[in-house]
Amino acid sequence: MWDYTPGGRNLVGTPSLEGSEGPSAAAHRIYRKAVYREYRDRTFTTLKPRPPEWEHLGILGPLIRAEVGDLIQVVFKNNTKLLCSMHPHGLLYAKNSEGALYNDGTSGEDKKDDAVPAGGTHTYVWPVPERAGPGPDDPSSVIWMYHSHVVEQRDINTGLVGPIIVTRRGAANPDGTPKDVDREFIMDFAIFDETESWYFDANMMHQRQYSPELRASDPVFRLRNQLYSINGFIEGNLPMPLMKKGERVRWYLLSNSNEDDVHAAHWHGETAMMNRMRTDTVSLFPMSMAVAEMVPDNPGTWLFHCHVTEHLEGGMIGRFKVLP
Repeated sequence: MWDYTPGGRNLVGTPSLEGSEGPSAAAHRIYRKAVYREYRDRTFTTLKPRPPEWEHLGILGPLIRAEVGDLIQVVFKNNTKLLCSMHPHGLLYAKNSEGALYNDGTSGEDKKDDAVPAGGTHTYVWPVPERAGPGPDDPSSVIWMYHSHVVEQRDINTGLVGPIIVTRRGAANPDGTPKDVDREFIMDFAIFDETESWYFDANMMHQRQYSPELRASDPVFRLRNQLYSINGFIEGNLPMPLMKKGERVRWYLLSNSNEDDVHAAHWHGETAMMNRMRTDTVSLFPMSMAVAEMVPDNPGTWLFHCHVTEHLEGGMIGRFKVLP
């Protein structure tokens, strides 16, 4: 049961968040979701704790790191009752590790990765060649994503999405982090359409999620159950990224797949470099990925939000803090 507002409603205190104020506003927005989570080993008995510096990932799956030349192997077990898979962007894969269900002319072993059944296990193997790493004008690391690709739209709206960071050959520390960065943050600007989730019917059983006066076919019904989130958090509930003045900060930005997932990621109080240009706003389109470099020089607590008015008013807003 995923809580989009674990700390409460409108934590940023802005006056324009629709539906987050007044006595009729629910204290929490909670929905059944399916999410990727990392385990300690192949027994899948103990979850691997997420380090504090990555708590802001929220609903996103575990971060997968690689350096150009590496070979990624992911042992995936489907603990849901759905058909699920793992499909990576940017990486190299053979047909038995594509993780996408469609008529591709393959059969047998090459189809087992397409839709892993409930309780099933599959090992995905993804080589990381030069073309999966940073280009000539990129910084030393780039962001990709992975997600389930059985019925892509429903899978992602259900919550099955996660990040991949690939570092240039020789540019990574032993722990996989890029050598020229002090802090990294991953932000997924995601509209989760709960009417397009595999758990729509289950969530309808929890009447508190839905308005009884509306039919499910009513466009207003859908709008009330679209969550304008950053990493699955709305209305300032994103765990606050912390950094110090003068540090080298790398922001990895993602967007989800709905038709309205067109975003303008905006920082207050600071500027960043992207594509060798100075900016404080980065444009994102559905399923796009971007990297921005920041050296904060202005201590304080600052807003970080989508500048598309509907998204901002819907709660796609958080904060970050720069320490002296």
